[in-house]
Amino acid sequence: MNHDPLKIIVIDQEQSCHETYATYFNSFLEYSLKGVYGTMQEALNAYAHAVPDVIFSEIALPDHCGIEAIPLFRKRDPKVKIIMLSANNDFELVKKAFKYGANGYVTKPLSVRSLFNALDAVEHEGATLSNDIAKMIIGMFQRKSRRLFSERENQVIDQLFQGATYKTIAEKLFVTTSAVNFHIQNIYLKLDVNSKSEALSKLRQLEYA
Repeated sequence: MNHDPLKIIVIDQEQSCHETYATYFNSFLEYSLKGVYGTMQEALNAYAHAVPDVIFSEIALPDHCGIEAIPLFRKRDPKVKIIMLSANNDFELVKKAFKYGANGYVTKPLSVRSLFNALDAVEHEGATLSNDIAKMIIGMFQRKSRRLFSERENQVIDQLFQGATYKTIAEKLFVTTSAVNFHIQNIYLKLDVNSKSEALSKLRQLEYA
């Protein structure tokens, strides 16, 4: 069964990029570009005509902060998907965007592939992040959890995540199985758990929650 292409609008103050967006969307069958605007007000004025399914909005706009304008679009359509565009991947800015209800955050400059991937992720998964931002966020959570443990304990944890046995861990780290057991008991104490399965579960929560 054929579906109508999803309707997209873009808000980007860089006029030189407007033709590029049109060129990119000409190669998509699944998505239809309904307008490219240089200011938030232009996009709001044209909203009733465009009726977009997805909005790409730059954060830095001449008449409004793109993030703080998210509620203005939500009033028009609570279900519209909004993806923020920015050359800035500062984590505080990313957090603010999602706090205001953004469905995605993509760093510029965009390529035809990154544009399509962002749209595809939002359509099928409900959210999207540029690879650089995803890696940064995961890295921050990993560092947060790893600060709880010593360097050797973190090495043991890496092996546990790979499903290694005490004997295998000992061989890879060039220590005795007794030493591995000692480190694992310390990990259990720090996590306040009693078993390997409980430890792995809690470690995953620390890394990704």
